[in-house]
Amino acid sequence: MYVIKKRLVTAFFAALLLFLIMITRLGYVQFEKHEDLKEKAEGLWTRDIVYEAERGKIVDREGRTIVGNQPAPSVIVVPRQVKDKETTAETLAHILQMSKEKAYRHVTNQVSMERIHPEGRKITEEQVLKLREERMEGVYIAKDYKRKYPEGAFLSHVVGFSGIDNQGLAGLEAYYNDRLEGEAGSLSFYSDAKGKRLEGLMDKYNPPEDGQDLKLTINRDIQEIVERELDISEATYNPDGQIAIAMDPGSGEILAMASRPTFHPGEYSEVDPSVYNRNLPVWSTYEPGSTFKIITLAAALQEDVVDLHNGHFHDPGHVKVNGAKLRCWKGGGHGSQSFLEVVQNSCNPGFVELGERLGVETLYKYIKDFGFGKQTGIDLSGEAKGILFKEDAVGPIELATTSFGQGVSVTPIQQVAAVSAAVNGGTYFQPFIRKAWIDSETGEEIQAFEPKAERKIIDTETSLKIREALESVVAKGTGRSAFIEGYPMGGKTGTAQKVGPDGTYMTNNHIVSFIGFAPADDPEIVVYVAVDNPKDTVQFGGVVAAPIVKEIMEDSLRAMGIEEREDQLEKDYTWTEEEYVEVPDITGESKSSLSKLLTPLRVEAEGEGDRVFHQAPRAGVKVPPDTVVRVYLSD
Repeated sequence: MYVIKKRLVTAFFAALLLFLIMITRLGYVQFEKHEDLKEKAEGLWTRDIVYEAERGKIVDREGRTIVGNQPAPSVIVVPRQVKDKETTAETLAHILQMSKEKAYRHVTNQVSMERIHPEGRKITEEQVLKLREERMEGVYIAKDYKRKYPEGAFLSHVVGFSGIDNQGLAGLEAYYNDRLEGEAGSLSFYSDAKGKRLEGLMDKYNPPEDGQDLKLTINRDIQEIVERELDISEATYNPDGQIAIAMDPGSGEILAMASRPTFHPGEYSEVDPSVYNRNLPVWSTYEPGSTFKIITLAAALQEDVVDLHNGHFHDPGHVKVNGAKLRCWKGGGHGSQSFLEVVQNSCNPGFVELGERLGVETLYKYIKDFGFGKQTGIDLSGEAKGILFKEDAVGPIELATTSFGQGVSVTPIQQVAAVSAAVNGGTYFQPFIRKAWIDSETGEEIQAFEPKAERKIIDTETSLKIREALESVVAKGTGRSAFIEGYPMGGKTGTAQKVGPDGTYMTNNHIVSFIGFAPADDPEIVVYVAVDNPKDTVQFGGVVAAPIVKEIMEDSLRAMGIEEREDQLEKDYTWTEEEYVEVPDITGESKSSLSKLLTPLRVEAEGEGDRVFHQAPRAGVKVPPDTVVRVYLSD
């Protein structure tokens, strides 16, 4: 009896333990795993039609759209719900412009859901209407979008493009894809194991979460001016390539950026990848030529090794360095000149002298402080670092050539950032193009970005001297073709030789450039333009690039609302240039006296009467001879 009782007790406790385990497991499943198991169960008998999120727009600093969206739905087929497969395939083939055989493979494929690709992706509104009219069972139209470019190729290398699956592939579209793309939603319906729709059960809609809008530092007006001038230059010179950057020197904000050749982001598949994969303003590296002399000048002034007005230098047309003869661009040289004239004349031997006074260690310290030899950190993909000589490998010749911008390799964005620091008072700002993230529904700023001042390089007094010297370059030196009446402007020309495949310098093949800033007394914009191998012209920065910068700068200053200055350095005219004439005040004068008063200008009169009550341009403005002055007459 004792043995039987013991066995019964053991069996009882074993059963009780098993029961407790089952109860515990059941409770765990009911309370802890309920939602997870429910989702898995629903996953077995629901089908999801994906509703793509709308990518965030890309807008300029004023909120004007650069890249937007337009509806472009996609076609999805649930093969097991298609009853008449032959007719459905034939209809789809006709509407989507695909072969019937391919359409038939889609509607008979042994899968729960089939996306028709690529013919059924991003379809037109007309195709959507035709599909809805047919009311085909098992054929669904999923919400989707495609990018819209209101201005075509406008800012194309910067914004980049996205693919058919809404994934950013280049430019800002790729760089900021995570915040632009959003999160897809879905329309879920219930079906049996064979995929047939279950009647009586409501569909479940999970709305997509749209991407955030990206506000840029880009000024659309200035960008349009830049694009226009590069188009004109391309038609005029048929160059191998072109680059243009406009930046606010007091913040590092990119106001405009463009390059040629260009492309339409919506048609990128029809363009050679070498065109859209290279954003030249941040990607390309080349010898800067004389624009680099600004850095040597800044170092020399800051270290107090030169007096621009009282120091003198004689240029015989060349300088010998360690047995090598380095020539000035002007045959026979510039003769005796002040160091201000060395800057105005872009005299290579004069800058070699400044480099020797500084020495390797000091000059290279400033070159690195101004950001050369490393990335600027701009928020764009593909930025290059450039190439500098290693200091321990710099001999007298390398020091000399570096002083006037030969033998080093830099990027356009490095030059713009460096010159901005030289003229803004001496502070280096990191260039940037992302101004803020915007909630696409409310339009409110989610996150704004402030300028990043990285370091102080030179004193404010030194920066002032640089501005004055570079203003004299535009008024009296090699940059005269960039001179703008009413807007004091500073700048520097550059003419850089290109290295050929054999490692030697090419002949009659240069990158000509000009970098300018204005107003010279308080810079608000820096513009850099480089033209690669312009054809049928003299390849000098002052001949080709400076006039382009002038046009960009003049229109941009007016677009920014910057008023003209009363005082500016007078321009020195050469015998080949027509000197500007000042428009006289002719208000109140008689009609008969206008021709005499306006010589050598032309006059066009409007209105009835004998007296002038308004004129354009206004009195005091200097204009080229033969300019038309419009007068308005009244009694």
